Amino acid sequence: MAKMRAVDAAVLVMKKEGVETVFGVPGAAINPLYSAMKKEGGIEHILARHVEGASHMADGYARTALDRIGVCIGTSGPAGTDMITGLYAAVADSIPILCITGQAPVAKLHKEDFQAVDIESIAKPLAKWAVTVREPGLVPRVFQQAFHLMRSGRRGPVLIDLPIDVQMAEIEFDIDTYEPLPVYRPAASTKQLEKVMQMISEAKKPVIIAGGGVINAEASKELVEFAELMNIPVIPTLMGWGSIPDDHPLMIGMVGLQTAHRYGNASFLESDLVVGIGNRWANRHTGSIPVYTKDRKFIHIDIEPTQIGRVFNPDLGIASDAKAALTGLVALAKSAKSTSGDRKDWVKECFDRKHDIEMQRKTHFDNTPIKPQRVYEEMNRAFGQEACYVTTIGLSQIAGAQFLNVYKPRHWINAAQAGPLGWTLPAALGVAKGYDGLVVGLSGDYDFQFMIEELAVGAQFKIPYIHVLVNNSYLGLIRQSQRAFDMDFCVQLAFDNINNPDIEGYGVDHKAVVEGLGCKAIRVTDPNQIGKALEDAKVLMNKYKVPVVVEVILERVTNISMGGEINNINEFEELAKNYSDAPMSMAAINASKK
Repeated sequence: MAKMRAVDAAVLVMKKEGVETVFGVPGAAINPLYSAMKKEGGIEHILARHVEGASHMADGYARTALDRIGVCIGTSGPAGTDMITGLYAAVADSIPILCITGQAPVAKLHKEDFQAVDIESIAKPLAKWAVTVREPGLVPRVFQQAFHLMRSGRRGPVLIDLPIDVQMAEIEFDIDTYEPLPVYRPAASTKQLEKVMQMISEAKKPVIIAGGGVINAEASKELVEFAELMNIPVIPTLMGWGSIPDDHPLMIGMVGLQTAHRYGNASFLESDLVVGIGNRWANRHTGSIPVYTKDRKFIHIDIEPTQIGRVFNPDLGIASDAKAALTGLVALAKSAKSTSGDRKDWVKECFDRKHDIEMQRKTHFDNTPIKPQRVYEEMNRAFGQEACYVTTIGLSQIAGAQFLNVYKPRHWINAAQAGPLGWTLPAALGVAKGYDGLVVGLSGDYDFQFMIEELAVGAQFKIPYIHVLVNNSYLGLIRQSQRAFDMDFCVQLAFDNINNPDIEGYGVDHKAVVEGLGCKAIRVTDPNQIGKALEDAKVLMNKYKVPVVVEVILERVTNISMGGEINNINEFEELAKNYSDAPMSMAAINASKK
């Protein structure tokens, strides 16, 4: 046993648990922890410009690899409250981030001391565990339990609040005998999986819904193998996008009210059995439950038992880690007991529907100002199969999900349930820090402006990525939803910028701001120049090792396809079949060549 400060023990535990990078903002009440990180070394610190930004960086970083923990650090009081949105985004999408806050001395708690907010109580509803540590000797074991909880079962965030006197107190601790706690993940039994196989064998038109739990469990390989063995079409959710490549013959499109494909909805509505794996039946995927569930049976496999029956009661529910379940299903599918059945006609029906020009939305517009659909067509062409996309919410995200292509797990990183504006930019920095490849952020102008200051972090710490900014100077999604109230109220961002009349009433001069923050920017107004701008951005990013923003000036008003039910989507634009020059989606083109 060795004598050390409690914060020294905390840093040693973090290092042994695999922490290599943290994101944060120092402050008086957390400086002891910073002194321990400086003393021990081995942990890189990325200085954010806002603590919420640090929490989103940690979130993005955690999403890049299995069991990677994102860590964000802040001082007492408002630093903790600034993290709340980050906690919400993480817990909603099952992302393990550790938020560490400083706190007033124990004796000053609940006495309205300076910045002594009760962050434990505030954070509890949005974390797997939130705790203010009042005993110094507990510090290393609280951290040990935090890592265990974040990785076990349905993953999620933890907040540890450290009073300054607890941080500095001397304790005895032996890091040489420390071991991480075993991770708990439930696994389906053979009997349960045999029931799944029986129900599949009795179905004529089964589909698999692959949720984010498949990606979180690193089970994409097993998913594809099982689908191929059993000849079952696959529908990824927004969080599960990339679990099966977009150009795979069994990937039949996404389903939902917004981030969906016409062919995905159409095929789902023809199914008779739905096998949900690692998903939560989100309402923007299902629409109303009567429409979604009519005339079909459901199997639900999820790591969190309380997810099963939360939205509707399935015909069979199994609490299991997705990888464990799929590994078992693959083994059964290979056995003599199982058969893929006669599903060739069903698979061909779904495949043909996906590649039918009548099911495609038009992307090739030559209009000026630019129509957003053209941007995603050019992104597919410029970025190919290697790009890792990062986005949150808005018409940019919805259109991106309708028109972009994703081919690998963890290549679509989306704050899907919480959808906080401002998340994209700092999250993309975190993703770029954790992912060795091309990272592409996607934002509308309002999302981009929320946390634009974090671009300076990318410049300072040389974190390169490309940010595609589609600018229509509107809260586009809110404007579109206001149509139901026959109004266009308080959602326009346009104004005449007295410092730059060249941007023609679009308001904020993003190019000037981006360059002022130490990054590179390209503005595009001609649809035929989008592709060149994206290629130029790759060159600038590699040359200067900073974020590069490609701002595309869009038409002010565009309505993106969506609706209130999966069988009643409003297609605002004419469909591709009406245009001889309209290409199919890249996935359709690739598949048709095979």
